[in-house]
Amino acid sequence: MKDSKIEANSDILAELVVKGMQEKKAADIVVMNLKSLKNAVSDYFIIASANSDTQLDAIASAIEEEVFKATKQNPWQSEGRTNNEWVLLDYVDVVAHIFLKDKREFYALEELWGDARIQHVESV
Repeated sequence: MKDSKIEANSDILAELVVKGMQEKKAADIVVMNLKSLKNAVSDYFIIASANSDTQLDAIASAIEEEVFKATKQNPWQSEGRTNNEWVLLDYVDVVAHIFLKDKREFYALEELWGDARIQHVESV
C-alpha cells in the first residue's frame, strides 16, 4: 500500500499551522496574507509568541504534528531550534514564526510586511 501524501493548498496549510499554535496556547497569533503582494516569498506568514523556550519548542512540535497528520508533509526548512528564541518552520507557501515575546518585538516582522492583509486570531 502506498503512503499517500495529501496536497495542501496554502489556505488549508495556514489553518493547520494556526491549529497547532492554538493547541499549545501560543499568544498573539497573527496571520499575514501575502498573496496579493508582488515579490512575496510565500502566501502566508503566521506569527505567534511563546512565554518560554519550552513552550516555543512545544508550539513548533505541535505545528509539525498537525501538518504531518493532515498532509504527510514535513517542513521544507526548519531553523532556530538550537537557540530557542525564534523558530521558523518553512512549508514554502506558508512560513510559521514562533518567537519569545521580546524577540518578536525586536524583529517586528508585522511591520516589515505592512501591506499584507493581517488577521489577528482569537485565543482559544
